[in-house]
Amino acid sequence: MEPRPQLQNNSRSYLLAALLILAALNVLLLYFYYQERQDNKTKDATIAVKTEEVLTTKTKLDSISAQLDAKIAEIQQLGGSVDSLLKVKQQLETDKRELRNVNSFDSRKYDQKIRNYQALLAQKDQEIARLKEENGVLTQQNETLVQENSGLKAERQTLSDSVVAVSAKNQELAEKVTIAAALRAENVMVTALNARGKENDGGSYKARKIDKIKVSVRMAPNGLAQQNEKELYMRILDPSGAVVSDMATGSGEFTYNGQGMIYTAMQRFTFDNTRQKVDFIYGRGGQRFNEGRHTIEIYCEGFRIGEGEFTVR
Repeated sequence: MEPRPQLQNNSRSYLLAALLILAALNVLLLYFYYQERQDNKTKDATIAVKTEEVLTTKTKLDSISAQLDAKIAEIQQLGGSVDSLLKVKQQLETDKRELRNVNSFDSRKYDQKIRNYQALLAQKDQEIARLKEENGVLTQQNETLVQENSGLKAERQTLSDSVVAVSAKNQELAEKVTIAAALRAENVMVTALNARGKENDGGSYKARKIDKIKVSVRMAPNGLAQQNEKELYMRILDPSGAVVSDMATGSGEFTYNGQGMIYTAMQRFTFDNTRQKVDFIYGRGGQRFNEGRHTIEIYCEGFRIGEGEFTVR
């Protein structure tokens, strides 16, 4: 009868140790949650600043494009060659398209390009004056030149007013956006479906009981995102890091950061800014998933917008 108090003491010790371990795990989870929130705030602020710079740069390039069109038309009317200007026009349109990728925007590079374009416009003013003199119309066109000069001044003033307006709206923009115009997934949930279609959650599943997996992506609201049809790409990476894919069942390739990447499945949907959910149902055609931790990556419009995971045992 004497060992019974000793057993009770041991039980209390084990219970106390378990409670201490649980408390330590809760503290660690709170730390990771706080760290993630701080990282997201920093990213959001950086993107808001870049968005303002992109809008300002686009306004300047649009103005240069309009001036360039006018000079091409005028030089053609005077009988001059516009081949070089047409090539510059093509490069200008390429620069404007590249502004869509906020992450790769380099303000110093675009400032230099804008200075180069403005220098070219000034050079073409001299060429136009020479052509008019050669055609004997310089005197007759003085009044027109004065009017065009006034128009350019008004256009510069309009550009200056636009830049001021963009700066004034920066605070409002920072409050409305979380990641500029790019979409973001609030969460990525993974459940397993057995052969009868019954769903199981929990994140850890037996390989023999997985017929397919269901990946549900909840889209975060974004007032700046265009409400149109978009393509959502899902990549499943097995425990070795290889992409789970089968071209015969809908896998393919998309472009991310200028490089081709294989995706597991693709889903088209119309973004309506209502925290909608997009579901992927994916099976390996009778093959089992490898045992171990699998990672889910979600991409949309050139951005990696969310992650998830599940474990096969």
